[in-house]
Amino acid sequence: MNRIFIAAPKSGSGKTSITIALLETLKRRGVKCVSFKCGPDYIDPLFHQKVLGIPSYNLDTFFTSVDVTKDLYLDHCRGFDAAVTEGVMGIFDGAGGMGEEGSSYDLASVTGDNIILVIEAKGACRSLIPLISGFISYDHKKLIKGVILNRCSKGVYEKLEPEILKLGIRPFGFLRDNKDLILPSRHLGLTLPSEIECIREVIDSLCLEFNENVKVDELLELTKDDSIVEKISSSGYLNNKNPQEDSAIESPCTIAVARDDAFCFLYEDNLNLLKRFGAKIIFFSPISDEKIPGDADALYFPGGYPELFLEKLSINTSMKSSIKKAYDDGIPVFAECGGFMYLHDAITDAEGRRFETVGIVDSECEYTGRSVRFGYMSLCEKRPFFLGEGEIIKGHEFHYWDTKSVNDSCIASKPFTDNKYDCVIVNDHSWMGFPHLYFPSNPHFAKKFVEMAKSFRSEKINQ
Repeated sequence: MNRIFIAAPKSGSGKTSITIALLETLKRRGVKCVSFKCGPDYIDPLFHQKVLGIPSYNLDTFFTSVDVTKDLYLDHCRGFDAAVTEGVMGIFDGAGGMGEEGSSYDLASVTGDNIILVIEAKGACRSLIPLISGFISYDHKKLIKGVILNRCSKGVYEKLEPEILKLGIRPFGFLRDNKDLILPSRHLGLTLPSEIECIREVIDSLCLEFNENVKVDELLELTKDDSIVEKISSSGYLNNKNPQEDSAIESPCTIAVARDDAFCFLYEDNLNLLKRFGAKIIFFSPISDEKIPGDADALYFPGGYPELFLEKLSINTSMKSSIKKAYDDGIPVFAECGGFMYLHDAITDAEGRRFETVGIVDSECEYTGRSVRFGYMSLCEKRPFFLGEGEIIKGHEFHYWDTKSVNDSCIASKPFTDNKYDCVIVNDHSWMGFPHLYFPSNPHFAKKFVEMAKSFRSEKINQ
């Protein structure tokens, strides 16, 4: 099996572009490939999925233990010939900036993947050699197997290639500095694939460039490894079940998940856990559907970019009314970040325009012009509803909008600091707040949400 980990010294080096090009190349060669994203990012996996046509998975050693991380990785690798993982930030940048936990290097150490280092080469030549040398010397587990130079001319690459070989790793090639190959960004990261005009042409161009200037056969030969990491069963996370079998379970409840251009930040393993505990997952669009699905026993509102679709969300009054009525009737609700914003009375956009939204949260969200909170956290409830007494669940926060509502049902603790703060609105049938949660960090949360859905369904049937 080919196991390739795309990492870089820093953000903006071209990891996503290289990953897209590699995934498209493998797909065209008929290689059955699965992809992963290191860390909490939602957007890069959407690009992976755009190429492969199947879900991409997030893995994060801050969110889950070594054993659980290995179990997730191996479970998703079943039946595939190649696994490609895209790193996060700089290769050694972990939780809190200085820790190794949560870093690309930490995850590659857990999975045993072969790291290909992507170096942003624009504006430099021989100075890249000590840069690469420094990363190799810092690689105490000898995971870095090769280098690809990004935004580099053919002439510069040909000069650097023999010098890189002297460092003991393989130079696999380069991508030229071409503005047509650069993926656009905004405040939360890359622009969504659905927003990029001619995204298929961009993927095709990246693939063509990759195959013209990267030694693909050599890269695949070097990263082929039959000794996939040993199965760790001590976590008990998977209970020896294959997720493909979950659909065969008769589902006693249905969880309706908002998913469209406004709400698209979803961890695939969050959905998988809900399925494991017996829920059927269906999707609906708050933008275009008239109302929530009639058979919904619970509602899940993930994050995304509702601020880009406020007019459409606001004028869909039938949808808003159906959500509000279902909530008032006691349907379980889970909402995070953008989904949480949508459940407010109103959202004010970056230009100061006010749009009425669902009205479950008796308050408004306003644009602050800055990142309000950013980074990892561990959350515990002040009064147990979704979590057991003293339990925590881990998550990530990143938003430019803030609320006037009182969010004080949970305590968030930041890693490697003494920083704590109140957040989230929790009651006996809803959890609503800015943090994005990673359910595998505490499966009890997903189990409790499914149990609430089952209970609601039972009450409906008995009425």
